[in-house]
Amino acid sequence: MAYQELIKNFAGIRDYMREFVVYGFRSRDEFTGKSGRTYDDSRRRIESWLGEHIHVQRTPDGKTVALSIDTRITGQDPLYKAWKSASFTDRDITLHFLLLDVLKEAAAPLSLPEILASLDERQAGFTSPLLFDESTVRKKLREYTSLGLLLSEKEGRKLCWRMADSPDLSGWQDALDFFAEAAPCGVIGSYLTDRLPSHTPVFTFKHHYIAHTLDSEILLRLLEAISARQEVTVCCLSPHARRKEPLDIRIVPLRIFVSAQSGRQYCMAYNRQLRRIHSYRMDYILDVTPGEAAEDFGYLREKLDAMQTRMWGVSPAADDNPGGRAAETVTFTVEFSEKEEYIFTRLDREKRCSTVERLDRTHARFTAQVYDSNELVPWIRTFICRITEVHFSNTAVDRRFREDIAAMNRLYGLESDDAFS
Repeated sequence: MAYQELIKNFAGIRDYMREFVVYGFRSRDEFTGKSGRTYDDSRRRIESWLGEHIHVQRTPDGKTVALSIDTRITGQDPLYKAWKSASFTDRDITLHFLLLDVLKEAAAPLSLPEILASLDERQAGFTSPLLFDESTVRKKLREYTSLGLLLSEKEGRKLCWRMADSPDLSGWQDALDFFAEAAPCGVIGSYLTDRLPSHTPVFTFKHHYIAHTLDSEILLRLLEAISARQEVTVCCLSPHARRKEPLDIRIVPLRIFVSAQSGRQYCMAYNRQLRRIHSYRMDYILDVTPGEAAEDFGYLREKLDAMQTRMWGVSPAADDNPGGRAAETVTFTVEFSEKEEYIFTRLDREKRCSTVERLDRTHARFTAQVYDSNELVPWIRTFICRITEVHFSNTAVDRRFREDIAAMNRLYGLESDDAFS
């Protein structure tokens, strides 16, 4: 059977894109989820989208394939191409273009019988014309009306259709370019920029997180549920390797968090079964099914607001009472020269729910009370050469942090095993 570029549903494409691109290109032997033919078809399809970004290297162990993207010269997230691929039958694609041509050239809105007659007329010179029944065309008209491509209006007792006006997007060019690459669900902006003349965006990104593109559909459904204040059932993969089967979990989505360090997206939601607020990684969610209205949405949102005063990342209070769990305290002091005011500026800008105190012209103290002090460790390490003192009330985190510093000192042959008092 010949390879065909057909897309039946995006869920499958999302899974393959993550297997091949996000988590690394797997070899044919490593791909155990499907058959070898499925592996070959999926790999060819992805390589056809990302051809210029695919890096192939021959090694003694075989061919290694990886994704290589230079954000300095790549103006648009290449993973958007996965969203812009679709499957059409011959009849689908023929009806699509004929229907839009008929309505675009019509001087006035057309009724269904007039559209059917025009479709037949357009195929007069075809060697094998296709016949479209009234039901098929009506469904296509309704679909395109719901998408905003067409407008329907009543003329007496007849329902007529016409092409929707295309807005002038030229004044939005820079805003769309930025939205497409920086915002959640940026693929929407990418679709709109496709309607603009070819141009070079004015933006480049030092940290360009593209993997979240594959989660856009899941994100949109969760945002719709938050807007409607309703419950949903999410089909979720477990973060524990020992449990491979996905779980159906009934939750009330409350907010979407996006990591400024990794670009990873989380849904903060109330779990009905556990009776607590929990974070769910977006890339672990396979499907979202809308449910009934959540009457307690306002109360749960206020509860999350209270928790956020002591949340550095996505770890909320462990119980139903945000104030009932003792917060962990973290303090550290940084030293900088009088010419390095930017160090204090950065510390103050990135403090989130914490406080920063200026001790003198060259020293500042950071203090935080959070539910999970371990979340701060990666960020604190970025000040490692300037920290003169650090303390964690969580003794396990404090011990592990100091042991890591001692191990680093030994690695570099430094005399002291502890850089802090």
